[in-house]
Amino acid sequence: MYILGLNAYHADSSAAIFKDGIMIAATEEERFRRTKHWAGFPSEAVKFCLKEAGITLKDLDHIAIGRDPKAKLGRKVAYLLKNPGGGWNAVLDRLKNAKKVASLEDEFYKLDPTVAKIAIKKKIHQVEHHRSHLASAFFASPFQEAALVSIDGSGDFTTTMIGIGRGNQIEVLDSIDFPHSIGLFYTALTQLLGFPHYGDEYKVMGLAPYGQALYVEKLKQILVFKDNGLFELDLKYFRSGKSGIVSYGDDHIPVVATLFSEEMERLLGNPRSKDEELTQYHKDLAASVQRITEELIFHILRHLQKRTGLKQVCIAGGVAQNSVANGKITRNTDFTEVYIPSAGHDAGISMGSALYVNHVILDQTRQPPIWSAYTGSKFTNEEIEEYLKSRKIIYTRYEDSELYEVVANKLVDAGVVGWFSGRAEFGPRALGGRSILADPRRLDAKDLLNAKIKRRESFRPFAPSILQEYVADYFEINEPVPFMEKVFPIKKEKQAEIPAVTHIDGTGRLQSVIKEVAPRYYQLIDTFRKKTGVPILLNTSFNENEPIVNSPEHALECFLRTNMDMLVLENCVIERKS
Repeated sequence: MYILGLNAYHADSSAAIFKDGIMIAATEEERFRRTKHWAGFPSEAVKFCLKEAGITLKDLDHIAIGRDPKAKLGRKVAYLLKNPGGGWNAVLDRLKNAKKVASLEDEFYKLDPTVAKIAIKKKIHQVEHHRSHLASAFFASPFQEAALVSIDGSGDFTTTMIGIGRGNQIEVLDSIDFPHSIGLFYTALTQLLGFPHYGDEYKVMGLAPYGQALYVEKLKQILVFKDNGLFELDLKYFRSGKSGIVSYGDDHIPVVATLFSEEMERLLGNPRSKDEELTQYHKDLAASVQRITEELIFHILRHLQKRTGLKQVCIAGGVAQNSVANGKITRNTDFTEVYIPSAGHDAGISMGSALYVNHVILDQTRQPPIWSAYTGSKFTNEEIEEYLKSRKIIYTRYEDSELYEVVANKLVDAGVVGWFSGRAEFGPRALGGRSILADPRRLDAKDLLNAKIKRRESFRPFAPSILQEYVADYFEINEPVPFMEKVFPIKKEKQAEIPAVTHIDGTGRLQSVIKEVAPRYYQLIDTFRKKTGVPILLNTSFNENEPIVNSPEHALECFLRTNMDMLVLENCVIERKS
């Protein structure tokens, strides 16, 4: 049985395909379109998934989309009646979007006109946004029973949903309606701090350790914690609900409207302009935003834990990408195990909607947990060589026995290496499939990377990939972190050994590399360990202000326009001449 899942007409559009409950391919549309957060119908991702499964549209048994325009319809209407005038522009946008969701068969017909629209329409299931998030976490987890949380900006008029997963079922316990949203709160403060683009919230998380959380009490005027374990916003601090929050033009790029009001400016000061210097006030405000967000997440989780009595929790939604908060959950709540999928953000809706159909609707047998994010594009050495020859690129093809030595030697010799190996990762993190690597022992590695390739803000950290069996030697907490989804304190005595991946507050957003899941990446790190005594590599995404590279062409172009020292495409190695 084949189930295709979609996130469509929404930021980070994607597709995922399951065969008999096993995910065999999943990828974001942006990887093909080369536009970050691309938000249209994921036609290229769909074609990729069908090709990987070796089937056509006719062979699909079910199609799931993580959107249900009918969800909470009465509450949507009530909200619109309270926000007349300009709000109807947002309504029209939403209605157009809902019409697209309701006419998916038209998009599939464009892909394959031999398939009758009515046949496709009968296969489509519309799964509510947050139920898809919950399913993406719970049904991929190792738990047969767990507390569930989905938190993000907004989806299908819900911003937060809590529940319980048992076997093949999900019970929703409570939810919070738009516009009361911790995601919108964090985005509004991100904008106030001078980071205006969709997805810039991670910059605030990176900036926060440079400041002191001096303004938490002020922020509690905006974000109100409720006794029932939930929350609400004081809406006077936000722009009126008379127009939409996120809009999508013909280019399918999500644009976020300004969210804060003049009242928030009076409370917290003028917004920082994009090119204005970051002052200590900005750093302290970032620290305060991160602190209160963590406190709210723990507030929700503590109440949910008491309500359910469970020790395991599965988390998804955009706020689940807050790796700093994720790393503190087991220390600040009574939950002892936490599972977060590799695509906890909206791209994971494709995976989640398909899993929801497979388990909740079709009641299929649970499959083994998902510990691998490697579900994207893959190229053989022969395909890569053919491409390089067409570009007249000089390269050397090594056997595995030589390859790891050559690359590890370059890293030890202060080289910056583009590593393109195996399948691309599903989700926003590079996990050794499409990574740029460097020596974590170098004090200047961060500056080298920013000078040679990244050209990004100096306050943003780089991450350590560490062999799983050495996590306890370097980090104060030893939990599974296969998807780089948690930040942990690095042991004080180890921080000087790996300065390039130690953030200013002594933490690192680690990826624990499992030999059985990522054998080639594991072998490279282990080769580096044998040479240096350090079982860690600095790992950052293989891109330069663009989506992560998806093909040999993308990787080569990034190599050629930057000052990367070495490019590794499977077993083919290109070195920059001195």
